[in-house]
Amino acid sequence: MSDPVILTEQQGACGIITLNRPKALNALDTETILVFNQALDTLERESGVKTVVVRGAGGKAFCAGGDMKFIYELGKAGRHAEQLDFFRLEYQLNHRIARFPKPYVSLLEGIVMGGGAGISLHAPHRVAGENFLFAMPETAIGFIPDVGATYFLPRLPGKLGAYLAMTGARLGCGDGVAFGLATAFIPVAQHEALIAKLAAGEEAGAAIAILNAPAPEPELFKLKHFVDGCFGAPTVADVLEEIDEAGYGGLMFAMNTYDLIRTRSPLSVTIALKLAQMGQKLDLEEALRTEFRVVSHILRSADFYEGVRAVLVDKDHKPNWSYKDIEALKPADVEPYFAALPEGEADLTFAVEA
Repeated sequence: MSDPVILTEQQGACGIITLNRPKALNALDTETILVFNQALDTLERESGVKTVVVRGAGGKAFCAGGDMKFIYELGKAGRHAEQLDFFRLEYQLNHRIARFPKPYVSLLEGIVMGGGAGISLHAPHRVAGENFLFAMPETAIGFIPDVGATYFLPRLPGKLGAYLAMTGARLGCGDGVAFGLATAFIPVAQHEALIAKLAAGEEAGAAIAILNAPAPEPELFKLKHFVDGCFGAPTVADVLEEIDEAGYGGLMFAMNTYDLIRTRSPLSVTIALKLAQMGQKLDLEEALRTEFRVVSHILRSADFYEGVRAVLVDKDHKPNWSYKDIEALKPADVEPYFAALPEGEADLTFAVEA
């Protein structure tokens, strides 16, 4: 008998949801999302639960994101409707978390990537442990930063959101706190102490503040001037030109960033930048609806299947992208990805709040 994908328990006034697929780095599939929603239903109804804590089992990951091999296999089998069902459920869960009526605390230890960000960063309390590792790595597999990234990335300081969306770069604990991805740093050894305080009925913000500790030294934060100077450019080609000029000045980080973007799907990078620019003016619902439409089209594109093949299936890390480089892609090439859904496909909707 397989282990449950979600564990739910109550300790005093604290309800705890544990993602329980440690061998899969707690990745999300359709079953996990459905059971997660059921857990939220239970804890929302339970009058004795004052605060909800969400964490990942195994220590290596809070959640490594959506199970993209699962999505890939559905697409290869021609099951497009089931692919969309997954993203519909996932984005509705992201929206629900952002509107959850009880304090929601994300305990972020280990990997927090892709879909893992969607079930944590929309929460008001985001507590990083020392091994916190964040990324939105989707452009490496011909996909886009989603789960509301179109909303939360542009609201990070400066142009960090565009940088993270395009490159898929990783941020450690120090930068996560410095840039506001995490609202507090509490060493893992103190996480049970936090749960004990919440179980005793202490208010979430106050309990976190008591245990909040100085975060490790940030690294990328020191290069914020470079990120802001390059990633505010209007097009990917312009961003690359700005980075190239910085590289000529001897900044090794610039040269590495330039090379990194060149390895990503040109189509995905271009769409990611456009979403980051659009997202500054969108609310969360609008951002999720936009992502849903884009994803519907991307799931029909060659780049997604080639990217997943190269990174997650064959693991040769040699994708043959539809466009050989950014220069081969015209601005008009991305417009169809922002079009309305094809006839017969329902748009993303959200539960009406009482």
